[in-house]
Amino acid sequence: MALLRARARLAALPLIQLRPRGRMSAFADGSSLCSPRLRILPPQGGKGSLLRLAWSILLLLAILSSPAHAVELTGHLTQGGLVTGRAQPGDKVLLGDRALLVGEDGLFVFGFGRDQGQSAQLTIVHPDGTTEQQMIAVAQRSFDIQRIDNMEQAKVTPNPADLARIKAEQEKVNEVRGVPTPARDFLVPFIWPAHGPISGVYGSQRILNGEPRAPHYGLDIAAPEGSPVVAPAPGMVRLVASDFFLTGGTVIIDHGFGVQSSFIHMKALTAKVGTYVQQGEVIGHVGKTGRATGPHLHWGMTWLDVRLDPAFWVPPQQAQN
Repeated sequence: MALLRARARLAALPLIQLRPRGRMSAFADGSSLCSPRLRILPPQGGKGSLLRLAWSILLLLAILSSPAHAVELTGHLTQGGLVTGRAQPGDKVLLGDRALLVGEDGLFVFGFGRDQGQSAQLTIVHPDGTTEQQMIAVAQRSFDIQRIDNMEQAKVTPNPADLARIKAEQEKVNEVRGVPTPARDFLVPFIWPAHGPISGVYGSQRILNGEPRAPHYGLDIAAPEGSPVVAPAPGMVRLVASDFFLTGGTVIIDHGFGVQSSFIHMKALTAKVGTYVQQGEVIGHVGKTGRATGPHLHWGMTWLDVRLDPAFWVPPQQAQN
């Protein structure tokens, strides 16, 4: 129990609480409902050697005690986290009432937003019509408050014409986020897209010129203007815009299964829509375009329309020479 408590403190990744097995209820169509056999695997990130050791011990115990065809979950069961799952080929998977893309081998993913509640329901529908459901416990986080002053007021309180422009630009973003693709580039270990001090974190409540605004949904990396920005993982470039009102120079890379990276406030963009970029390939340069008070890269991650925390995807930054 002490090991479980230590693991939960390190990464706020609660184990799924399984219901008692063997209790089944019949649906009107003849299908049945029971609790799925879930196996929790360690997250694929850089959260520290102690966490990985704890997960390794837990994984060994899980392998020894889990049935051969258990549904596997790997990831961060917390607000802002992404979870990778592995069901049986042919299964259908839903998170709440949202149907997930499931690969031919049973791969699926889902994410939790900043304001996700304490639980979420996972449903597995097997080819024979039997249905298994499980409530997943989602760890809750505390978020910072960030105050930014001396910002151009027109960017804080846009006029009606600018609001219409913002809406139109957001619709372009929504279009490329709507349909997940079968690519699996998100499975590789991510690297940092830029290097520099972290000046903004995921989930913080923004106070702009004294006015409360939407939370911050990404990582801000302060770096000299003109510094290169690279793709943190391979993927297809889905959007390139040089002058969006709020985000300025913007690039979105699709890593597959609804997982995408967004890079904003850039200048001198080099990425091209419809091209495939390799990990580490330069896609643009750090700028201060859009609503920004100084040069920095804002890196956001999303699963479909769910905004994720990029900090879960990369190890701590190493000192640069």
